[in-house]
Amino acid sequence: MSSITPELIQKCPRCAKDLPPGALECPQCLTLVHGDTMEQLAAHARSLEAHGDLQEARERWLACLPLLPAKSKQAEWIREHARQLELGMHAEQPAQANPQTARPKWAKWLGPLAPIALMLAKFKTFLLAIFKFKFLLSFAAYIGLYWALWGPKFGIGFAVLVLIHEMGHFIDIKRRGLPADMPVFLPGLGAYVRWQAMGVTLETRAAVSLAGPLAGWFAAAVCGLIWHYTGNGLWAALARTSAWFNALNLIPIWILDGGSAAFALSKLERGIVLVVSAALGYALGESVFYFVAAGAAWRLFTHDAPPEPSNSTTAYFVAVLTALGLVMWLVPGHGTGVR
Repeated sequence: MSSITPELIQKCPRCAKDLPPGALECPQCLTLVHGDTMEQLAAHARSLEAHGDLQEARERWLACLPLLPAKSKQAEWIREHARQLELGMHAEQPAQANPQTARPKWAKWLGPLAPIALMLAKFKTFLLAIFKFKFLLSFAAYIGLYWALWGPKFGIGFAVLVLIHEMGHFIDIKRRGLPADMPVFLPGLGAYVRWQAMGVTLETRAAVSLAGPLAGWFAAAVCGLIWHYTGNGLWAALARTSAWFNALNLIPIWILDGGSAAFALSKLERGIVLVVSAALGYALGESVFYFVAAGAAWRLFTHDAPPEPSNSTTAYFVAVLTALGLVMWLVPGHGTGVR
């Protein structure tokens, strides 16, 4: 197995605090000292897995362990994932050596019907695997509530828009090689994706938080385009609802996405978000942007601003906020005819 010896880094790459020799995690901001290297290894490992090279992928994952605190959640997940990859490698070897012996014994008695029976058996296994995901039951309940409130078309459409928002978080987490569960939906309250964020940088947390509103903007834009070409008011209503819902999530308070993203913003950058939000609210006449501005104003007086700014997070935040405002400006808010 190939390994990587962590290089000696004297200052935290995030907050510039002096680090003790051999530190893997900053004691002040909890940033992984070798986070960038680990993300590169994880990306390589995922690519190898996608191409079926489980042995090399396992080595790439294990190479991340010297860069992580031994008891961290990420280290636990990598050890378990490496174990699963090893089991997968052992399972592949007999099948590759002799494909006929990999078939169940009962299939030999079915003669020409064996391929069909094997296909049905695999399909059953696939269905059972799907129904293990608890997000399906919660998503069904979520659809049911909004179906009852707003009718089948808008109810299902709204639930799918929320799903797209949550999958934006999920996909961004998984592409970074971090462990995450599928979304869980809370009818009448919202939804969330549980993931292990221990030790990741503030910028990474912010990027994951903003990935949901970004996906929501994409969904809103698609709905807006469909409305533009069909004239169907349902799509206009869905476009504006998605844009408004995702802008609401950018309010930098508590458990909302904007609240998590704001941890990476300095006082000055929070002021920029305040000004941009207030300007959008004034120009578009949309009250949701005033709520974002109010949240940003409140975060000017909290004591959780990082010592160093994050220009990329500020640009990301402002770009998503502005893009959502553009959808609201282009899609009408009245006369959609939705029932």
